[in-house]
Amino acid sequence: MSSELRYTANTQLEHLHARYTGTGHADLTKYEWLTHQHRDTLASIVGHPTLNSYLAIAENESIGRIKFEMTERMLQPCGPPPPKDED
Repeated sequence: MSSELRYTANTQLEHLHARYTGTGHADLTKYEWLTHQHRDTLASIVGHPTLNSYLAIAENESIGRIKFEMTERMLQPCGPPPPKDED
């Protein structure tokens, strides 16, 4: 019985990872995790008109400018990636 539970839990986890790319995995680096978090936050801000309006009023900019800046930040939200270690 426990092997069936383990199998179904593992397949459910694999299904979640395939469906939602930002859920992470064992080999995910800190930079990749932060990048996913920042992009998710920025996408949420762009997708909610009330958040766009709030930021536009707070920054004294137009809503279109706020959307543009948020989408531009999605390219490299945490700066350039760190150099890879050659092992």
